Amino acid sequence: MELLRLLSARSKPYLGAIAAIVVLQTISTLATLYLPSLNARIIDEGVSQGNVPFIWRIGGVMLIVAFVQVISAGIAIWFGARTSMGVGRDVRADVFDRVTDFSAEDVSHFGAATLITRGTNDVQQVQMTFLMVLNFMAPVPIMMVGGVVMALREDPGLSWLVGVSVLVLLVAVGALIAALMPLFQGLQGKIDRINGILREQITGVRVVRAFTREDHETRRFDAANADLTKLSLKIGNLFVLMFPVIMLILNVATGAVMWFGGIRVDQGLVQVGSLTAFLQYLLQILAAVMMGAFMAMMLPRAIVCARRVTEVLQREPSIAEPAEPTPAAPARGVVTFEGVDFTYPGADAPVLDDISFTAEPGQVTAIIGATGSGKSSLLSLIPRLYAPTGGRVLIDGVPVTELARQDIVDRVAMVPQKPYLFSGTVASNLRIGDPDATDDDLWEALEIAQADFVRRHEDGLNMAISQGGTNVSGGQRQRLAIARSLVAEPKIHLFDDSFSALDVMTDARLRAALRPTIADATVIVVAQRVSSIVDADQILVMEAGAVTARGTHEELLETSTTYREIVSSQMTAEEA
Repeated sequence: MELLRLLSARSKPYLGAIAAIVVLQTISTLATLYLPSLNARIIDEGVSQGNVPFIWRIGGVMLIVAFVQVISAGIAIWFGARTSMGVGRDVRADVFDRVTDFSAEDVSHFGAATLITRGTNDVQQVQMTFLMVLNFMAPVPIMMVGGVVMALREDPGLSWLVGVSVLVLLVAVGALIAALMPLFQGLQGKIDRINGILREQITGVRVVRAFTREDHETRRFDAANADLTKLSLKIGNLFVLMFPVIMLILNVATGAVMWFGGIRVDQGLVQVGSLTAFLQYLLQILAAVMMGAFMAMMLPRAIVCARRVTEVLQREPSIAEPAEPTPAAPARGVVTFEGVDFTYPGADAPVLDDISFTAEPGQVTAIIGATGSGKSSLLSLIPRLYAPTGGRVLIDGVPVTELARQDIVDRVAMVPQKPYLFSGTVASNLRIGDPDATDDDLWEALEIAQADFVRRHEDGLNMAISQGGTNVSGGQRQRLAIARSLVAEPKIHLFDDSFSALDVMTDARLRAALRPTIADATVIVVAQRVSSIVDADQILVMEAGAVTARGTHEELLETSTTYREIVSSQMTAEEA
């Protein structure tokens, strides 16, 4: 069972604390079981015979036993809380570490919304179940076995009441658990769905408002919310039903003990104190069964959550670190594609087909083509965001699939088409490229990237950046991402249409400032504007995932019909 395997694997560092919990809970339970016996002696040997000193003496023993019971139970609960919280922390850390190792393909396989739910809500359910097991489930078997032994010791003639009461309680709880299991399975899926819808609406709030789709999105969220509420009410109704059923069984069992016990007292077969103790033991037994039943009610959801968490932990990243990475050659920055094919998982057709070219240091390689021709997909293979399905991508003569991740990161910096900024400051975002960069290094990178708005801001490098960079414009976001790439000082610069949000003048100034800075590096640029790549050393023209022409701007004007069409369409647009 996934829950047991997950907890047993993560609880090994806490075996000492778990052993202490078991010992302390055993002491507490034995003390609890001993109290009714002492109470019976006070009634039979003290109250009935008027022996006051005996009452005081046994009463003092009861106080000591009760004190031991409270102290041991309190310490056990403290250990249980620390242990379960520690296990929850470790599982969350393992999920986070595994997700950070996932490729884009792996994240798409699960979906961002469910990964968030699995790393938070699901782990919390497992953590709370473990807490309940340590604090309340550990005493249950001791209480049940000890209670039966002590009850039979008081009056064996009423033992059949114990068996009947326990059997009825188990049947009732078992029926409720059988009804709850499929409901909990569906509950986590509905939580995933509502998280996904909420995440979409928050992320795409500008699109929603631009197309006045607020009512539609509200209805979509309300439908998902109503589904979750409806299912939660079903589960709640079953939980509500559980307590009256259990209390009914407890009250009937109490009435039966008083009825049949009273007959036995009247016949002189048992004393009043022993009957009182028997009743207390029966209630303790049923309470233990009830606690076990309550835990059993929690288990279905915990099992579902553990299964979902285990799916993430057992998912091997599709792009894994090589077991024995090939030592990287001296960093020069040569990028080579040798007959590269690439197909997205589940796609019907390849997005790249037999791509071969070499990008040398000190050169600018530009890639141009229609939307959907595979330009961004090609670029993503170089830092190994995806792995080629055929052929090889090499950096300095070594296939990227054989390089250690750190060797790739040390050589390659990529500015994606939609750059992402993290919540913090301008400085904290830029230092992602190099944590040891000085303020002077940051200002130099910002100056090259034409991010003069940072210097004009009163906070300068401490200018606040919201999550995703939503508090700056698209052009400012692109310039900050370019500056972050420059701070890293890589040998290979990848620009995936990274100047699309810039006006022509800013674009020209930025490229002019970039040229001397990255003169010795390998530069690969995906672009839409011909004017920004006319000076490139080689231009690759892509159509339907294949390179159909290559050369300089002048050569392609003579040899490539597609390139001439792109140039003429943009010139016409500019003239218009």
